[in-house]
Amino acid sequence: MTKKRVIYLVLGIMMLALMLGCSKKPEQELSDAKATLDAVAAEGGEKYAKEELNVISSEMTAAQDEIAVQDGKFFKNYDKSKEMLAQVKAKAEALKAEIPARKEKAKTDAQAAIDAATMAVNDAKALLSKAPKGKGSMADIEMFNSDLKGLEDSLVETQTLMTNEDYLVAMDKANGVKDKAASISTQITEAIEKVKAAKGKK
Repeated sequence: MTKKRVIYLVLGIMMLALMLGCSKKPEQELSDAKATLDAVAAEGGEKYAKEELNVISSEMTAAQDEIAVQDGKFFKNYDKSKEMLAQVKAKAEALKAEIPARKEKAKTDAQAAIDAATMAVNDAKALLSKAPKGKGSMADIEMFNSDLKGLEDSLVETQTLMTNEDYLVAMDKANGVKDKAASISTQITEAIEKVKAAKGKK
């Protein structure tokens, strides 16, 4: 065998080894990336990092699409898909590390909203106790009492949500209670002012 043929043979073997190395499907990388994404979801990613999780999930889909493209080729090269999967895993790991802090902030914000809502309901109840109780106002007082009872029931529900770690839902519910209680207080104040004005004219 001539020296030239030996060189060609060695080069051929090297090229074949290179192609075989590139053609190995990234099964482990795919599995690792999926596991990391699942871990983000289990940590609460859908609640506390939904937008970022959706972006990374889209990148995961793109990586899987790239693998499918290479699967259909005779000479396969999964380098790009491996790089994409590595980025997905790295981003998912970074996001997972952020979620506990986001969850704690949501818990703090939710409790603050519940405290504010409780105060608003109590203020409305105190104001209602001072409302004029005349023949024409009893129906309104009964309605306000019923509304405030409903708001107190909603506050009990927020505590259940807190126990279940549904902090964002609890915060939204508490903010709704606070707004409704404030509206009731405004209506009661207006009613009191009207009675005062009417007495002033007499």
